Amino acid sequence: MNLRVWFTQYRTTFSYVGLVFATLFFAASLSPSLLPRNHIVQGLLSGIELAVGYGVGWLFVGLWTYLELPVPSGRAKSSGQWLVTIFATVTAGISLWRATVWQNSIRTLMEMEPLQSAYPLRVLLIAIILGGLLVAATRFFWKSCSYIARKNNRIFPRRISNALGFVIATALVILLVNGVLAKSALSLADTIFSRIDAQTDEGIEQPTSELASGSETSLIPWHTIGRQGKDFIASGPTKEQLSKFSGEPAQQPLRVYVGLRSGETTQERAKLALKELIRVGGFSRSVLVVATPTGTGWLDPGATDTLEYLHAGDTAIVSMQYSYLPSWITILVDPNKSRVAARALFEEVYQHWKKLPRSSRPKLYLHGLSLGSLGSETSADLLNTFEDPIQGTLWSGPPFPSRVWSRLTRARQPSSPAWLPVFRDGRVVRFMGQHTAIDTPNQPWSSMRCLYVQHASDPMVFFSPSLLYQKPKWLDGERGPDVSPYLDWYPIITFLQIACDLPMATSVPTGYGHNYAPANYIEAWIAVTEPTGWSEEEVLRLKQAFAN
Repeated sequence: MNLRVWFTQYRTTFSYVGLVFATLFFAASLSPSLLPRNHIVQGLLSGIELAVGYGVGWLFVGLWTYLELPVPSGRAKSSGQWLVTIFATVTAGISLWRATVWQNSIRTLMEMEPLQSAYPLRVLLIAIILGGLLVAATRFFWKSCSYIARKNNRIFPRRISNALGFVIATALVILLVNGVLAKSALSLADTIFSRIDAQTDEGIEQPTSELASGSETSLIPWHTIGRQGKDFIASGPTKEQLSKFSGEPAQQPLRVYVGLRSGETTQERAKLALKELIRVGGFSRSVLVVATPTGTGWLDPGATDTLEYLHAGDTAIVSMQYSYLPSWITILVDPNKSRVAARALFEEVYQHWKKLPRSSRPKLYLHGLSLGSLGSETSADLLNTFEDPIQGTLWSGPPFPSRVWSRLTRARQPSSPAWLPVFRDGRVVRFMGQHTAIDTPNQPWSSMRCLYVQHASDPMVFFSPSLLYQKPKWLDGERGPDVSPYLDWYPIITFLQIACDLPMATSVPTGYGHNYAPANYIEAWIAVTEPTGWSEEEVLRLKQAFAN
């Protein structure tokens, strides 16, 4: 059989309904999601959607046949196919034509340069190639099922043989994907990010101050601190910089950071962090923050630096690394790591803190961004801290598995949107977006203040497995200021779109997506920690200093 004949026969085996669904899924995939996409990413996403659409159509036909529902034939079938083909083709053409407008609807809201073109033909080509490969792989899987079933027909009845064929083929695929591909991918990622973590960025040197972690007198050896931890220790504002900005005497901010290699176990690292915090005098400062880093061990300078400016260096920040993988990978592999580490560190610090005289001990706060927020929000056991509560929390970009954040959002006042909830009367817990005020009218904050900072365009916050089958609440009513007016929900399709946004959550300008701006942290820290001596003019000057 020559190649041309084989291709002709192979083409006729495709499901017509599957191809229609594939075309419609492709068209819908071009609609906007939470973040803008370049043509390569869009092409890859559309290819996946195309393949999924074909599979949905194929399963639809299988179910229809199984239920023995009537199938049109003759002229009715021919006319129907022509009408459906024209509709699907026109829909895909319109979507390709509108792709640039849809992408620019997000880019404009995020203050990005508009695209001259979304390169629809390139997107189409990439999607067809990838989608075709995925469909071919799926068809090969079913051929394998049939082959195994035929071999078993000599021993078992036909239905049992078919079931066995599917089970055996599925087991082989799972073994290949989980046992080989996924394991190899994770091993490769672990090797790459481990090496990156062991490096030191250019310009970062071991500190000489006795008050710095990693110095010669420190309990934490410099070489055991990861790359992000070294940046955190060596890159903060100095006493001189703080004094120059305020015009008043300032203190050198204290920063304690324990790396993954600084101790064998989580508990050992937590105890080491406490000893180092005591050594440098962290409990003699006015403000003490237990900060949980992101998956890579990173602490956002926009959050830490602004706090130190607001309190003229009269601060201590203690943190402990639990991973070196990016947050979106850690969430998929083992999100509990951040919870375990955050809880261990908080317990060590809190147990020492509550033994100190209340009149002289520092105000104690929790902080975390992204995966750090997920860990930090469960670090303080309410029953244990109820008698002697901490003063507040500042959590930004809480990822979708965050349990506390999810409960608070679900229990919001019905009149408030899901992307900016109002919880009860706002006395204890409040939410803040990039363009929204914190204060709830006529309701003063309690002595303990918990604040979430989140962007409506942050996929790390608003992704959910339920997007597969249910319209999200954050698309009901008024939508967030950085969410495209063209964003609509489609079953399966929107789930894949937002999932594709996850690894690109920080690819947008500061103040959008998963990038949180120093200006927002300034407002947040002022609300939570109440620094003294800051007029509106001084706050504006600080915001401008961080914006430059």
